[in-house]
Amino acid sequence: MQTTVGEWSIYLNGNLEGDANILLTHPAKIEEAGQGAISFIANKKYQHFAYTTRASAIIVANDFVAEKEIKAALIRVEQPYLAFTKVLGRFNRLFDDLIGTEEPSFIHDSASIGSDTYIGAFSYIGKNAKIGDNVKIFPHVFVGDNTIVEEGSILFPDVKVYRGCSIGKSCVIHSGAVIGSDGFGFVLQPDRTYLKVPQLGNVVLEEDVEIGANSTIDRATMGSTIIHKGTKIDNLVQVAHNVEIGAHTVIAAQTGISGSTRIGNHCIIGGQVGFVGHIDIADESRINAQSGVSKSIKDLGKSWNGTPAFDYLASLRSQSVFRNLPVLEKRLEQLEKIFKNQEANHS
Repeated sequence: MQTTVGEWSIYLNGNLEGDANILLTHPAKIEEAGQGAISFIANKKYQHFAYTTRASAIIVANDFVAEKEIKAALIRVEQPYLAFTKVLGRFNRLFDDLIGTEEPSFIHDSASIGSDTYIGAFSYIGKNAKIGDNVKIFPHVFVGDNTIVEEGSILFPDVKVYRGCSIGKSCVIHSGAVIGSDGFGFVLQPDRTYLKVPQLGNVVLEEDVEIGANSTIDRATMGSTIIHKGTKIDNLVQVAHNVEIGAHTVIAAQTGISGSTRIGNHCIIGGQVGFVGHIDIADESRINAQSGVSKSIKDLGKSWNGTPAFDYLASLRSQSVFRNLPVLEKRLEQLEKIFKNQEANHS
């Protein structure tokens, strides 16, 4: 791919400083960039590379002030990292040429396959499955009966999508993820053995959802486990049956969400967070890593920390007190001695 600095400036709605005709061929880290590269500076600690880089163009913030001469052309934008992400997106054409069905693979006669799809070797497409246009299904993927995979979605190697699930447009599911496995439902019987509760529902991923490697999303007992539009889930996340996760929420690795919990829109959830079941989490909640959420969060847009999770700032103050407990204990002992001496003197 070969474009000019001027074309990138227009695409990014930026202000150009330098030669618009300079050719750009690839993106690169600013400390490693060479001729033809486009790079960016979003963090002040990398600004010194602007004067030494061999990149042909640098995306910088509108308020960036050069302390000395910069050889590269500058494209000024409001958010450099967002702009560079868009650059990477246009260069990311790795899968455009993947079209067709590799052998051996199995596609049931009743399955519907759209145009310009790719189905990798050893994949299985079940009965009445519907695969949309431009879907990329990599080797060793299982798509169960009556499952829908809509236009432009990508299923990487070893993804398993169980029967009756629905994958929306432009979703990305990474290797090893399991969509639609049984929810963890068992009833204790009088003889102290467990009877499995049949899991008759499904999983619905709305459009532009991304699921990380080796994450699991359980099918509902009845109804649907739902991941709403634009939500991004990291690797090794467990989503239990009948959970509902709102739109444009991000969830970091090793988080576990128990059954029938509902998480709101635009939430930010750190790694290794645990949620009990049957609770509601308000929109725009921010939950710090390794927190344990044991009850519903009703306040919009607040930050939470700790186990059990409580207000973030209050938790920091509590941590400060906890760290100082040995000192406070000594002070308390000293006060007790003073108090006892005073009592002895008065008696």
